[in-house]
Amino acid sequence: MDRYSRQTLFTPIGVEGQQKLANKHVLIIGLGTLGTQSSEVLARAGVGKLTIVDRDYIEWSNLQRQKLYTEQDAEERIPKAIAAERRLRDINSEIDIVAHIADVTPTELEKLVSGVDLILDATDNFNIRMMINDISQKYRIPWIYGSCVGSYGISFTILPGKTPCLHCLLESIPVGGPTCDTAGIIDPTASQVVVHQMTEALKILTDNEKVLRKNLISFDVWTNQMTQVNVSSMKKSTCPSCGDGATYPFLTYDEQIKTAVLCGRESVQVRPPEQQQRNLQQLADRLARTDGKVEANAYLLSYSIGEERMVMFQDGRALIHGTNDVEKAKTLYHRYLS
Repeated sequence: MDRYSRQTLFTPIGVEGQQKLANKHVLIIGLGTLGTQSSEVLARAGVGKLTIVDRDYIEWSNLQRQKLYTEQDAEERIPKAIAAERRLRDINSEIDIVAHIADVTPTELEKLVSGVDLILDATDNFNIRMMINDISQKYRIPWIYGSCVGSYGISFTILPGKTPCLHCLLESIPVGGPTCDTAGIIDPTASQVVVHQMTEALKILTDNEKVLRKNLISFDVWTNQMTQVNVSSMKKSTCPSCGDGATYPFLTYDEQIKTAVLCGRESVQVRPPEQQQRNLQQLADRLARTDGKVEANAYLLSYSIGEERMVMFQDGRALIHGTNDVEKAKTLYHRYLS
């Protein structure tokens, strides 16, 4: 217990709370900026089992803010799940760490949530978040939403049956917002989101739900702004994800991103679940701030960066050129268009 002595001296946790942590299982989806920091906090806190999931590998641009990774990881393009597992085992060899290199789908989630006490959102797109939301509601597992870009961050703790779910708050998936690859991000933004997510996580895992924050919190660390919003009135009895007669729509095929490899063209088409009306001019303005080349006409937008090229259409479709790898195409789609 000497290892956790400073944590057990904190009265709301104590020895009893530490034992509870040792018996808990947390699922972390995404091992980028939020996921690496969160997994390290939980490993050091002594959470008994961590299941970590990510589909991507480490790149040089990750090292600025994604804890746990090294230059050698980037040079060798090590999958994030594998590198994170290695570092976490070095940090705490006493806990159980299970790593998955996988694209999160409803099928994957059904397998991953068995025995899980808490789900942490460390993803980079709302399609996966809405799946997490539905699986959380279906199996009554608490989850903590977190997101950040630039200097702006947001977090909200979702308790099935007690709080509004993410579907209640959003009603549909947001389209065309900025991403870290188009608007950048500074490390303190992510760290601040992690502070809020991890504090709430420790409360849940030690059965201190009475002191959970009831509000959605958002902040801008650069302009020194912080807002808390009471969203309890937004819980809807008609919500298809958490309301009466919930159907969990984002666990169905119809609500998933569709992909198709184009025969003979070394290209993948990525199509959102529903036809959209994307503002190509706004998208062009965001992409123009990157190191890539933007070309557009009234019907489509072409974006090239390095060896990667993609073409976006007003209906939300994108053609990812230069690859037949569906997972790579989806990663690029979310990276620039999420």
